[in-house]
Formats: sequence, C-alpha cells, structure tokens
Amino acid sequence: MKGTISLDAAYGPSDDVVVREIEGEVIIVPLVSGIGDLEDELYTLNETGRAIWRKLDGRKILRAVADELAGEFEAPAGTIEQDVLGLMEELARRKMIARKS
Repeated sequence: MKGTISLDAAYGPSDDVVVREIEGEVIIVPLVSGIGDLEDELYTLNETGRAIWRKLDGRKILRAVADELAGEFEAPAGTIEQDVLGLMEELARRKMIARKS
C-alpha cells in the first residue's frame, strides 16, 4: 500500500470502522473481518496520530492537514507531511481510511 496516499487527496474513516473518542483517546473499532490485524480488535492512536485523525474530515486534503499541524506544533512542514503520510499509509493498509476526493 506504500505510496498510494496522496497529499492532494482528502481521506476519512472507512465505513467499515467505528471511531470513538473516550477521555482523549481515539479508539478505532473494526466492524468487519479483514480490517486491521487478526489478533487486535481495538486500535488506539498516539498523540501525533490523534492530532492527524481529528483533522480527517473527508473534505480537507492531506497537504492542508499537514500545514495546519505544522503551525500547531511549530514543526517543519516537510517533517509533518512525512508523519501524515506514514500514518495514512498504515491506516490504508489496515483498511481503516478511505479516499473521499
């Protein structure tokens, strides 16, 4: 799946997962088999992952997400873009996100 994510496209949660935020933790629950890893049933994201996930609205392109995060975290845009792409490629591999535009 590596390399299939574009900074110029918008992504959002897959229809095959339910996402809940509980006490600041983002929890992703697969609804169908074949999502994620067989040995795991629930997924949580680290602080960086949560910041990215919260901006995935299906309308905003990833480049805009990365630009917003670079401003919020006062980090170089290129570094943030690589973080965003890395997480998105992992989520796409696990079928937890879908391209919306």
